[in-house]
Amino acid sequence: MAPRKLSLAGPATLRDVARVAGVHPGTVSRALNPQTRGLVNERTARRVLEAAEELGYRPNPIARGLRTNRSHTIGVLVPDLMNPLFAAVVRGIEDGLREAGYTPLIANTDNDATRERVAYEAMSARQVDGFIAATAVRDHWLLADQVGAGAKVVLVNRRVDSDAIPAVTGNDHEGIRLAVEHLAKLGHRRIAHVAGSQALYTGWSRHRGFLDAMRARRLEVDPGLVVFSDAFNEREGARCCGELLDRRRDFTAIVAGNDLLALGCYDALEERALRCPEGVSVVGYNDMPFVERFRPPLTTVRVPHYELGATAAALMLEQLRSREAPPRQLELAPELVIRGSTAPVADTGDRATTRTAGKGPAGQRRTEGESGTAGETRTARAGKADRNTASLDTLQ
Repeated sequence: MAPRKLSLAGPATLRDVARVAGVHPGTVSRALNPQTRGLVNERTARRVLEAAEELGYRPNPIARGLRTNRSHTIGVLVPDLMNPLFAAVVRGIEDGLREAGYTPLIANTDNDATRERVAYEAMSARQVDGFIAATAVRDHWLLADQVGAGAKVVLVNRRVDSDAIPAVTGNDHEGIRLAVEHLAKLGHRRIAHVAGSQALYTGWSRHRGFLDAMRARRLEVDPGLVVFSDAFNEREGARCCGELLDRRRDFTAIVAGNDLLALGCYDALEERALRCPEGVSVVGYNDMPFVERFRPPLTTVRVPHYELGATAAALMLEQLRSREAPPRQLELAPELVIRGSTAPVADTGDRATTRTAGKGPAGQRRTEGESGTAGETRTARAGKADRNTASLDTLQ
């Protein structure tokens, strides 16, 4: 049964709640604010919350903002809300802010500087208390223009070289090291790299991680086995892998800058009648939804995207609570997820060679459960629905 609402001439006020609860209005204000509720006796706080529910009281955010000089809103700038990885980041941000009584205002920018500026100005006009930015571009106007002006900014999924801006990222250097170590333990020595765009932070940091990991294992970094993509999508992955094959340099494995680039590598290998992992092993990055349903299931590096968002929210709240809070830079640990796209180096007689492979016949893809001869490709995926879901162009 719904609680009985007292009859009032107009909307319930904070003073009405105080009268029903039998406390001072200041006590009501503290009890209704998640950040200050701990300052109120538990029984009193419960009585205040019950009175507010009974009266149907809703705090006036504008009035509260005038008193506290806070809007209790945070602007969130995201490159692509259609990207399931950023969706997980945003969910983490929202959950982290909600517990402290803050609400995110979210803008999709498509990595377009003009759209970002328009969204930033609109949010600033609404007096947001700070910005959480998932900007992908390394040299970004927000970092230079607004941070210097005193705006509260937290970066997520990227950082800057200095320690001036709070940031949380996955440890890309460690993630790529895990991928290279895994391949090296399987006996791979000629490892190619399909890298992300170097204008994007994740592409740049993962490429650096690849170079360092190869050197740490005393493996040759052949410039002819590194191709840079223009975007983190399947089309670019196929183009880059095709370019590797056209260079006619032997390699037995590929470390891709993200999962969609790896998926594009599947396409290019299939077109040349090369099998994964028998001929070429492939490792992706991110562990995006559905990669376990690729054929073969993709070995990849898992990034804790929800935790990235929740941690970014915590860093923002830390900055808002204290002007003296240092701008911390945090890295979350990745995890290697081993599936079916990597295998030990095959004997020379069994391995498909990148030097001599030609274009194979179409229609050789097989989903799990179908039979095929040893010469047929294993890179088919689970079906059209999975392919369409995985073909988002901006996964990073």
